[in-house]
Amino acid sequence: MKKIKLEILGLSSSQSQTGSFALVLGEVSGNRRLPIIIGMFEAQAIAIEIEKIIPNRPMTHDLFKSFSSSFHFHVEEIIISDLKEGVFFAKIVCSDGLNKTEIDARPSDAIAIGLRFDAIIYTYETILAEAGIVLTDQEEEEDKEKAQPKEAKPKAKKETVKKGSDDYKNYSMDKLKDLLKDALDKEDYEKAAKIRDELGKRN
Repeated sequence: MKKIKLEILGLSSSQSQTGSFALVLGEVSGNRRLPIIIGMFEAQAIAIEIEKIIPNRPMTHDLFKSFSSSFHFHVEEIIISDLKEGVFFAKIVCSDGLNKTEIDARPSDAIAIGLRFDAIIYTYETILAEAGIVLTDQEEEEDKEKAQPKEAKPKAKKETVKKGSDDYKNYSMDKLKDLLKDALDKEDYEKAAKIRDELGKRN
């Protein structure tokens, strides 16, 4: 199955749901975006590593790296591997130099760990085709200018892009497309993800 390389474009607090965060992944050689709603601890762990902040005590993901170093294995890549009923799944691909092992994980944990190993993030074409948001050329330029992986101050936990999609079930397709464009213009990726899910259910 074809793997597509992703990069972290932004990590921002939700504008519509208090305490949740939108982790925005972008297709390295394309214009699709993959927003994933994550929780407090994981968002903080990602933000700390992006900003290269050293906490007073090791966080869980730092502990994982120390543990792996002690047993001589390395994280090679992170794969956003599946999407079921609005929930993303991931795999951490590890190697001891001879053998490779895949460990199931939530995408937020997998990415927080992967960052500590400088591991490449991938997903499959099927995932991007189903859940990716395609930006126009203008939106892509604005996205590159505005979306920076800056600090986040997380407050809660949730990792589904499904919740809240019922809020849009009474809207027409045209109205949903307008709302999606507006959400993208405002960089409200969580709202965009919910609208995308509702559109996906109707296709």
